[in-house]
Amino acid sequence: MPMMLFGRRAALLLGAATALPRPAAAQMDATRAVSFIQATGNALVEALNSTTLNAAQRRERVANILRQAVDMEGTGRFILGRWWRMASPAEQQEYLRLFEETLIRNLATRLGEYQGVRFSLGRSQQRTEEDVLVTTVVERAGTPPINLDWRVADVNGQPRVVDLVAEGTSLRLTQRSEYSAVVQRGGNQVSALLTAMRGQLQQMQARQ
Repeated sequence: MPMMLFGRRAALLLGAATALPRPAAAQMDATRAVSFIQATGNALVEALNSTTLNAAQRRERVANILRQAVDMEGTGRFILGRWWRMASPAEQQEYLRLFEETLIRNLATRLGEYQGVRFSLGRSQQRTEEDVLVTTVVERAGTPPINLDWRVADVNGQPRVVDLVAEGTSLRLTQRSEYSAVVQRGGNQVSALLTAMRGQLQQMQARQ
């Protein structure tokens, strides 16, 4: 089941992640967005290229950076889409817990395997008053450069990544489609997705 298994190219996306929360109403300016992406990217590159951390320590460092960069609740709710309203409060709470843990484990594990990563900023574009698109290039020896656009908005007073567009593909929309397919195959029950996510998490834990 292809849940959150983004593959080698998306694993190099340096953040998260990855996928992502609902737009916020507060204003976001380009300077603030660029500074946030530069700081986040530099922190990830420093962790990935560290020669003093072992693989497990790199994964943990990356995980902590991702937790700061992404609004996990907003990410999870957007991706679950219309099924969020159909879930019980207990299912919503369990879903958000599983979503954060699987997303962080998946990206941190994959990113933690890479070293020699380089990150450079490109242009920025004010999409609306509420969000800015920041273009970057991620490079690693032996692989083609990845063009990566980060959509940044203000979430509860802090800049956060609210979508990640890799080579023209929105990761949050891709993940939303995959999750919806799992729910529908399970008889339109969110519990089917929760079961699948628990299984995925157990597999990830076993591999680690």
